[in-house]
Amino acid sequence: MIDNVYNIGDRQRPTNDRPLGTTVQEALREFRDFIETRVAMLRSEMRENLANLKFAAPLLITGILFGATAWLLFTGALVAVLDVVWQGSPFAPFLALIVVGAFYTLVAACALFMARGRMGKKGLMPERTINVLKEDKVWLEDEARTQL
Repeated sequence: MIDNVYNIGDRQRPTNDRPLGTTVQEALREFRDFIETRVAMLRSEMRENLANLKFAAPLLITGILFGATAWLLFTGALVAVLDVVWQGSPFAPFLALIVVGAFYTLVAACALFMARGRMGKKGLMPERTINVLKEDKVWLEDEARTQL
């Protein structure tokens, strides 16, 4: 028979020769390592997202400024063309502005709808870290159930 096993009825159960303090210290050390790993993952992912944002911000501002300028120029040109189309009407400028405004409203609604769908898929949240933490939670719950 093995030395570190004792009998309980028909079952044999191994004994642990380590002191309780050592076991607790080991558990605490593992828990600390676990937390440090998750925090490092979170920091890494947030640093990655921030680097992407720092790179994209100047490009975004430049694009917005040039886009706004082009938008104003094209709007003026479109209104002028439509004004010429309805040249005989006293309401030609008004009609041209209404048509251009309706077109811009349609484009804006489509863009906002697509942006809302895209932002729902991926934001600035650290998704990988959150998924790992959810998996860890399930694992810890399973471990707790099997230990009890």
